[in-house]
Amino acid sequence: MNVALLSIDIQMNYFPGGSLELERPLEAARAAARLIAAFRERGLPVVHIHHVSGVEKTGIVSPIPEKSRIHELVAPLPGEIVLPKGHINSFRGTGLEALLRARMVDRLVVMGMMTNMCVEAAARQAVDLGFDCTVAADACAARAWSWGGRAVDAADAHAAALAAIEFGYAKVRLADEIVASLEG
Repeated sequence: MNVALLSIDIQMNYFPGGSLELERPLEAARAAARLIAAFRERGLPVVHIHHVSGVEKTGIVSPIPEKSRIHELVAPLPGEIVLPKGHINSFRGTGLEALLRARMVDRLVVMGMMTNMCVEAAARQAVDLGFDCTVAADACAARAWSWGGRAVDAADAHAAALAAIEFGYAKVRLADEIVASLEG
């Protein structure tokens, strides 16, 4: 199987001081950086998904505001693929599926921000499209939510998303377990 790493929206606006601050984003970014390093060392593809507001309407990527910049711990290297997206789902309007198929990728490792939004949407879509998928649990982060007057803390939102993913869609593993599986 040909594997690729999908790094979704690990951007400055999710870190302290950002507009959508998540719980434990730095820890998640560090785990993501370990996965990126492992993929790079093995010459395996790393695809960076970069949420850019407005791209879904115009198709144009204008100068990226500092708050939307990809975090330096996981910044793309020259020659790595960076796909701008304007929707929650990384496959919607990005050409991601065609890019993966052209490279004969049939297995994805997915990580990023937010667990219960963009990561979950990408993992579900990937499996629905026939890709074997693993989500790196500790290389993802979530935020607190509320609905109907009920608060959901970030840890519960993260756990609920991972539980749903693992129940019906993809494997859920820790970054170091995934790195070890690349070695075997």
